[in-house]
Amino acid sequence: MSACKVFYHDKCFDGACSAALFTKFHRECVGTATEFAYQGLVHRAGQLMDDAWWGAGENAIVDFKYSASPRLTWWFDHHQSAFASAEDEAAFRAGQGTEGTPGPLAMRQFFDPSYISCTSWIANIASTKFGMDISRLKELLYWADIVDGAKYESAKSAVEMEAAAMKLTMVVESASDVDGVSMSRQMIPLLTEMPLDAVLGQPFVQGALGPLMGRHHALVKLIGERAVCERGVIRFDITDHPTEGYNKFIPYYLHPEGTYNVGLSRSSFRNKVSVGTNPWTKKPASELANIAAICERFGGGGHARVGAISFPVEAAEEAKAAAKVIAEELALLG
Repeated sequence: MSACKVFYHDKCFDGACSAALFTKFHRECVGTATEFAYQGLVHRAGQLMDDAWWGAGENAIVDFKYSASPRLTWWFDHHQSAFASAEDEAAFRAGQGTEGTPGPLAMRQFFDPSYISCTSWIANIASTKFGMDISRLKELLYWADIVDGAKYESAKSAVEMEAAAMKLTMVVESASDVDGVSMSRQMIPLLTEMPLDAVLGQPFVQGALGPLMGRHHALVKLIGERAVCERGVIRFDITDHPTEGYNKFIPYYLHPEGTYNVGLSRSSFRNKVSVGTNPWTKKPASELANIAAICERFGGGGHARVGAISFPVEAAEEAKAAAKVIAEELALLG
């Protein structure tokens, strides 16, 4: 029996959708695996992949940094900071070959940072290069782009979360694991097989939703008490209230006048500096900072408009120092 192990960006709606879509694509268009196993990956200080994690058969990474390991079969990503080193990027490019002479991995590993979500990138490759029918996946693709690209109508709609996809995003990002299994891992088999409303209605999702909504409202209140906006930069520190995640649009909901936000938080495994650009800012794109480039200087990464840096749990002062430097740098841009 052949198997494929799928590594995906955990605590991320697009990561879960990417894993689900990759599985459906592989089953329908590739067919070399009869079973799939999943392991979530998170950005943390230090090594992101361990050689002991690779499966015995095919291995895929979706919506997460590239690995130059020869054990990697499939890779799809859309992050500007997709490569941890120049050597990793060189290994990827070598596998692609040239336009006239495709390399051995040209039809197995795919990268395009222009795509809003990794889900839509996988769908594009699956349909254009492998002939997959993606017509029944419109809802999933639409919401993966909305969530990962922060394409919400307003901060109010993003924070008040009326849509099923928004509630699922909160459960994926913030719910605690159950017996070592994350919520995203439980959702992956469902996301391409049923409407999002039906996924939201599953008992295991509903069981997590109520407490999370209560915590969400408490975090809105807490960040409201801590956040200040000076020279276009919203800053706050909630590291004394550990949380596995919070709605990243809360700062703009509270301070719509802010252009950027630099938030400090702490979870069970890291101190995190979250850096973002207000999706509803009136500033032209040409005047906005490249957030991924800023975060990369501190060992983090992300997209042009949003990124993050992870520090060990014992490195709180380092995280605070980095946040201070970044906030001051962004303030110079207004």
